[in-house]
Parts: sequence; C-alpha cells; structure tokens
Amino acid sequence: MTKAIHIIAGPTASGKSALAIERAKALNGAVINCDSRQIYNDLPILTAQPSEEDKRVVPHYLYGTLHPNEVCSAGSWRAMVVPLIEKLLNENTVPIITGGNGLYIKTLMEGISPIPDVPDEIRKAANAKQKELGNPAFYEELNKRDPETAAQYHPNHTARIVHAWEILEATGKPLAHWQKQPKSAPPSDWQFDITLVMPEREKLYARCNARFEQMLEMGAVEELKAFDAKLEKGEIKNDAILVKTVGTDALRRWQKGEISREEAITLATTETRQYAKRQTTWFNNQIAPQKNIAKIEILS
Repeated sequence: MTKAIHIIAGPTASGKSALAIERAKALNGAVINCDSRQIYNDLPILTAQPSEEDKRVVPHYLYGTLHPNEVCSAGSWRAMVVPLIEKLLNENTVPIITGGNGLYIKTLMEGISPIPDVPDEIRKAANAKQKELGNPAFYEELNKRDPETAAQYHPNHTARIVHAWEILEATGKPLAHWQKQPKSAPPSDWQFDITLVMPEREKLYARCNARFEQMLEMGAVEELKAFDAKLEKGEIKNDAILVKTVGTDALRRWQKGEISREEAITLATTETRQYAKRQTTWFNNQIAPQKNIAKIEILS
C-alpha cells in the first residue's frame, strides 16, 4: 500500500502557503516547511513565515526551528523531515510539504549521497580563500586538486565551487567521490503528489511587490533592527544565512540614511522578483516525472 506525501512548491509569493493550509484542512494534514530561511527562529516577518493564526488552523512543523547560527543543508533538512513524515503517516496525518527550496524537495524524493558535514572552521577558511583569490583563480586551484568535480561547474558558481573545496578539505576526498556513493533513497512505498504553484509573471511580480509592502506594515524594520542588534553583539554570526535575507540590504541602507524609503522598497521588491524568477526557472527545469511521483499538477 502506497503512502501519499503532498508537495506544494513554487516561487516566493506565489500563494503556496495558503494552498497548503487549505489542503491540510481538507485532508487531515499537517504543513511541513521546506524553505531554507523559514526554518530559522529569527526574521519571521521578512522570511514570510506562517502567522500564529495560521498555525492554530492546522499543525505546522519546521518553522522557526533552528538558531540562525546553525547550518541547515539539504541533507540535514532531510534528516529532520524523514522521521517527521514517518511519524505523521503513523498517526494517519497527511504530510504536506511546502516551500520554495527545490534542492530540499529533490533530496527528499531522490535521496542524497552520504556527503559528510563540514566543520565551521573549514567552511570559514574556504570562504575566506575564495574572497582572497576571486572566482577565476579559486576555480583554477580547485581544478588542480579536483578536476572531476570542477568540470561540473562554471567558475562563477561560487557556492558550488566553495562547497567542493570544503568537502575536499574536510574529507581528503573529492566531492565527485561522495556523489558516486549510493543515495539514501526514500521508502519504496512513498508516493509524492506534487502541485507547482506557478502564477503568470505579471501576477507573481505584483504579489511580490504587495507582500513586501505588507511586511513593512507588519513591522519588518523593527524586526531587522532587533536582528542586527544581535549581530553586533556577536549573538548571530556574520556569515549566517539570514544575514542576507532578500530585502534586508535595502532596508539597512534606508535605515542608515543612504537611500529613501521609496528607493529601499524599489530595490527590495526588485531583488524579490529576481529571486522568484530564479525559482520559477528551477522548478520548470528540474521537476519531472519519475517512479515515485504519482502526479504533477501545475496551477497558475
């Protein structure tokens, strides 16, 4: 007997969270986060986390779960979500996974190679080396040590080439070696029912603009000030992923008096739209039929 796991994915501001709640209400389900920023317990407004009212309507999991200093990779997210899905299924609750992180979704459906975690000191050293050398020279250094992995990436794929360097430094073996190891696949009786929420571009961009204005009304500026105060005290690391949350750079510049409120909104909404465009492209190119996918539905 197969077990259904629903995935509702799409770009930011597409309306997938509201759909996930409606589906959870209809199916006796619970909503599980697969957004790489909403998993942290700071900046709930600027990361568009569900409201307390939403959480009272249906159960929500993996929202605001981690401290900003913790690193959440696709592998570590999968390690959290698999036992959670199993628990919900055993309780006859339908798991409804929603968010915009396509890599997390693919990792859940396809499994992941057993790539070891990288210690913080190695991660910091790799990033420092990349900044010191710049991408072309850093890529050449990687290519000398690990040509097989380097061949997979463009020199401008900063995050990927830095990650390849980290793995080499941490394990003494190339990333390509780990990628060839057998993947930890999901249980064979799991079937994924996928809904992609993909509004037309004009509609999506209008939603991006409107949502940022709503964030400001909800107190996004005050939230960022409190976050940055923790940053200055050293309570949050400078390289934490939340530091570069979409829209925060523009808000910081406005607060420093470098730009006007209107300019900040323009910059932030432009950044949000660009992010949504990248997500749309990813989902269009990466989600395709496979053995454990029961259905792929696309909503506009």
